[in-house]
Amino acid sequence: MLQIQNISKVFNAGKATEVIAVDGVTLQLGAGSHTVVVGANGSGKSTLLNLVAGSTYADRGKVLLRGNEIQGMPDYKRSRWIARVFQNPLAGTAASLSILDNFRMAALRKSPKWIKLGVDSDFKKLVYDQVATLGMALENKLTQPMGTLSGGQRQALTLLMTVMADVDVLLLDEPTAALDPRSAKEVMEIADKIIHENKLTALLVTHNINEALHYGTRLVQMENGKIIRDYDKQEKLTLNHTEVISWFDYY
Repeated sequence: MLQIQNISKVFNAGKATEVIAVDGVTLQLGAGSHTVVVGANGSGKSTLLNLVAGSTYADRGKVLLRGNEIQGMPDYKRSRWIARVFQNPLAGTAASLSILDNFRMAALRKSPKWIKLGVDSDFKKLVYDQVATLGMALENKLTQPMGTLSGGQRQALTLLMTVMADVDVLLLDEPTAALDPRSAKEVMEIADKIIHENKLTALLVTHNINEALHYGTRLVQMENGKIIRDYDKQEKLTLNHTEVISWFDYY
């Protein structure tokens, strides 16, 4: 379980430019849960994701994973448990390395740092089989540099690489914002499948109303650093979609 306990973050505290980015947010997210976070620019949703990822440190509150505080955990340890897919398809992979080598680096996240993981026939077969599940005909192009692929292909492979390290938490930071509608749909379907099959705790930040409506088990809206709506899709089956659409009116 991922627990976010009364977490807050203020930028430029005490100055005229002070911004309260996240203000006392508390969330409990179980394994297999897929929480979608929406909100206007500046509402705090991306900062919340950064706090969970550890790229931003909280001024107050805790982030616990399996009951253990992860805020002060070194990056190389935290990356063993938390994976992130960024808005920019270029950010999650090494462009000059092959698909196979990118998967090798992803798999190293679950190994002690003094152990080197070789690319033997068994590993190649594992990657081949995993990539084939995408249905993008990339399994026969494992030696191709990642930078030669389309944005949608890179995002799909980035999602697949997250499970190579057997992570617990998947953070999706507007992963389809730079993609065309068809690629965006494919990436979201792949993400949804990976989350459910691996029982990941997932947090998706999006401005896409279709993604907010059709994906995830929980829908949260933020405003001025606070959670102002928290909707469990599995419990409250009578949500009026017109109401949700109205949340986006001022975006």
